[in-house]
Amino acid sequence: MTSHTEPSSPAPEQAALHWLTRIIHNPGEAQAAPFKRWLLADPANREAYAHAEHVWQLSQLPAAKLAEEQQASLQPYLDAIRQARQPKRWGRRGGALAVAACLLLALGSVGGWQPQHWLQDAQADYRSGAELQQITLADGSLMTLDAGSAVAVDFDHGERRIQLLRGAAFFQVTHTGQPFLVDAAGGEVRVLGTQFEVREQGEGAQVTVRSGRVAVTPTAGRSARELTANQQLTYAAGRAGQIEAVDSDSRLAWRQGWLSYQQVPLAEVLEDLRRYYPGRIVLLDDTLGQRLVSASIPANQPLLALDSLGKVVGFSQQTLLGRLTLIR
Repeated sequence: MTSHTEPSSPAPEQAALHWLTRIIHNPGEAQAAPFKRWLLADPANREAYAHAEHVWQLSQLPAAKLAEEQQASLQPYLDAIRQARQPKRWGRRGGALAVAACLLLALGSVGGWQPQHWLQDAQADYRSGAELQQITLADGSLMTLDAGSAVAVDFDHGERRIQLLRGAAFFQVTHTGQPFLVDAAGGEVRVLGTQFEVREQGEGAQVTVRSGRVAVTPTAGRSARELTANQQLTYAAGRAGQIEAVDSDSRLAWRQGWLSYQQVPLAEVLEDLRRYYPGRIVLLDDTLGQRLVSASIPANQPLLALDSLGKVVGFSQQTLLGRLTLIR
């Protein structure tokens, strides 16, 4: 059972930061009696906490700039936040709170809790954290969720429909006579008898077939494109790319804990690794992110994978507080 103790610091802004930290790690703290008592004890507490939350929400850009590891690099952003949103009386303490809030944002994905995923998680029937999940659906079909993924399932209305909310899912479909469809990024994948993956890809989605056939419609009203084994198709904004021949076993090796790439930009590789890392990976150099990578790396050991990539691609990494890794 979690023990609830109240902050000992009398300063409202310090106590607000303390509570914000605890609630980020354990959202249930927001409903606990100690926090509610502190919040109601003084109007200054409520103001301090509201301000701490607001600064936290505005801190995405400063958090990324923590890579410079110097107060000077953060100061222009923090000054802008204070001037726009912060009462004059906060002074230096307000700046310290903003710096800490940047750290909180950078480390806020601990335990899989990320504010940008609230709505998706509320819609999801299944979701995964930093590990894969294999689920047997109501019809006997098998679904494997990649790390950091979420789906909604609707088997009513005479069809079996999955909505990919984020990440990637691999399906081994049981034939029941009812249509099996996967919605992702505005498009639809209709099963014609297959094992296949649907993966979020930037603003679109990527479909990879291991066996059988699927029909991919990039948006309503467009013609469907049919894929068979060892073929892949990417679509975005209602437009489909070219069908490509791929080694599906290699592309889908994440199911066995490996990520395999052939001439893929480093930024894309890091995006995949972020799902397996219980913190944040921040790439500081856009040019570096365009370097092409050919490698097979262990998904369940992201820091070891980064070490190996760094030696091959030529970048350095630094991990702060055990949760924020900077690549440059």
